[in-house]
Parts: sequence; C-alpha cells; structure tokens
Amino acid sequence: MLTLILNLGLLFFFKYFNFFIDSFTNVALILGMSPSIHTLQIILPVGISFYTFQTLSYTIDIYSKKIKPEFDFITFATYVSFFPQLVAGPIVRAVDLLPQFKLDLKITTEKISQGLLLIVLGYFKKIVIADSLAPLVDHAFANPSTYTSLNLVLVVVFYAFQIYCDFSGYSDIAIGLGKMMGYNFPINFNLPYFAVNFSDFWKRWHITLSTWLRDYLYIPLGGNQKGSFYTLRNLVVTMLLGGLWHGANWTFIVWGLLHALFLIIQRGFEPIAYKLSNYFPKALFKFLGILITFTFVNIAWIFFRSQSLDVAFEILRKIFTFDNMDFSALKPKFQIAKAIIVVLILIIGEVLYFQFSDKIDTIINEKRFAKMILLAFFLWMILLFGSFSNNNFIYFQF
Repeated sequence: MLTLILNLGLLFFFKYFNFFIDSFTNVALILGMSPSIHTLQIILPVGISFYTFQTLSYTIDIYSKKIKPEFDFITFATYVSFFPQLVAGPIVRAVDLLPQFKLDLKITTEKISQGLLLIVLGYFKKIVIADSLAPLVDHAFANPSTYTSLNLVLVVVFYAFQIYCDFSGYSDIAIGLGKMMGYNFPINFNLPYFAVNFSDFWKRWHITLSTWLRDYLYIPLGGNQKGSFYTLRNLVVTMLLGGLWHGANWTFIVWGLLHALFLIIQRGFEPIAYKLSNYFPKALFKFLGILITFTFVNIAWIFFRSQSLDVAFEILRKIFTFDNMDFSALKPKFQIAKAIIVVLILIIGEVLYFQFSDKIDTIINEKRFAKMILLAFFLWMILLFGSFSNNNFIYFQF
C-alpha cells in the first residue's frame, strides 16, 4: 500500500497538482470567492507516466502473487529505466521483462535485421507521415476560425494519422531497439483504424495501456460481472482515468468520457446491430462499422489535440455548420496534396497487410532479400518525402 501511495503521490504532485489547484480556483471564482492559492513551477519528469505504470504493475503483480519480488536492485532499476521504451512506451510489465534479464540472450544477425526493419519503419511513420502532417494540424488547431469546414474535416483526419504514425512509429523504434539487443517487447498497435467498433479499437490502439487499465483498474472494479449499472460505472471510471493519465487538461477528461460514452452506446446497440447484420452483406456491414468507428474516434481526437475546450468546440462548430465545402478554398494546397499522398500510401500499405498479413510475415521472416527490399523502400521514401524538422514525438509530453 505504501508503494502504491508513493508512486501515485509522485505522479499526482508532478502532473496534476497545478491542474487541480487551477480548477479549484476557477470554481471558487465562479461562486464569487476570491481564493489566493498559488501554483508551483513544477518541471515534469520525462516519462513519469510510463515508468509509474510499470512500477505499479510490478507492485500489484507481487501482491497478487503473479511474480516474485526482485531482490537485485540493478535488475529492478534496469526494468524501470530500460531506455528503449522509457519515454513513451510500450508499457512493459515486470512479468514480461524481468525474466528476460535473467536469460543469457544472444544477439543474432536475424534479430538485428528484424529490429533494424522495425526502426526504419518507425522513422518512416514519424518523418514521412507524422511530421509531414504536423504543420497543417498545428496551424489549423491554433487558428480554427480562419479555416473552412472542409479544411477542418481534412485536418482532423490528418491528425488521426499524425498521432497514429507518431506514436506507433516510436513504439516500432522501441520494439526494434529491444529486439536488436535480444529483448522482446509487446506490440502496441494493431491496425487501430480498421476497428469495427469501439471495444475493438481499444484492443488495437495503445494496447499496453488499454490492457493495463483493463487488468489493473476495470477488472478489479468488477468489470462486467456485477450488473449493468456497475459495468457502466466501471467503464466511465476507467476511461475517465485513462483520459486524465494523458495530461492535466479538461480536454483529456472529455476525450476519455467520450470514449466511455461510445463504449456504453455500443453495448446498448449490440443486440440491434446483430439483427441488422443479417440484412447486409458481411463485407459491407464490416465496412460500415469501420467507417462509423473511425468517424467518432476522430471527433474525440478533436478534444485530445485542442489546447482548450473552447478551441475544440470552435472546431466542431465550424465543421458542422458546413460553411464552405469548396475544394478550391482548401489551403495550403501543396501541403494538403502531399499529406493526402502520404496518408494514401499508409492506407494502401495497411490494407495490403490487413488482407495478407500471414503471407507477408512469412515472406519477411524467411526471405532475407524481402527485408532488404523493404529497408530500401522505406529509406527511399524517407529521403523523398521526409519532413526533417525538430518535431518531438507527441507522447513525450505524457
């Protein structure tokens, strides 16, 4: 219990102390009070959310007797601060990583080539796609009133692919670095925008966080085993804290609550959806599920990306007024054209992988020349389309 209090206390102090003080002050001002409470100039430690969750899982797994305590301080410190995934994940549990430190791991050319391919793929996602989309997204979210409805629709879609490629790109690099050293990290993304519903989305997006929240929060609260009311309560609490985990801002709280609402509506709609599926071709029904899920995930992304609720609601207002849907009014045209090209390249690649993943994995793992061709292709794309800027990985801020 002391360890949990210490870990959560440090996380609360560094990440949320000023947020709750500011929120309390704003509420007091609304009520006509004049509190004189000052915030602190706190520097947020790098990667605090990720290594806090890793140490929490270690403590909880010991308490539940899933693992034994690690008495070698160097081994434990290595687990907590293992550099490839420290800053932005994936969140690796002690039960997965600590045993690997005990093994006599061999670095092989096969592991090096697999890791190198993942690293180059990660940089392709980051430099070619995420950083190409970043200027469009940053400017639009900073000045939404100057953009047309169609412009903002495109920008929101671009942000969905920016954050996906930025974060999954980092995860690929981390997994690749670990593999080159002989360590295996869990995957963190699995084609999330092909999700057919919202629960499927959370099985594919930031997998190590969603499974962490499921195993250490949702299930201990009772999961879906105590009736409808408690299931809905547990969903709301889990997604609310999942949103707050990303940052001390009301936009993240709304983002989490929106996903809780989506999951609740999905649960209520599932019996109707099951009946409707009998009247549609299977492929069409699946496509509709993907389209609906992607649309509402994008609406939630507006809050996630916005600096404030005012900005988020301004973007939503502009989009749904449909004030100008003229393609000729899009700006800046060259950057939008480039963004569409790189997003289409990603979509085509992921559709092909989605359809032929088993065959592709077999070819890559068994044919050395296939790895060389893919490496050459990704490096060529980086040189041709890469946006070499100073953009940090988005999840560094969390």
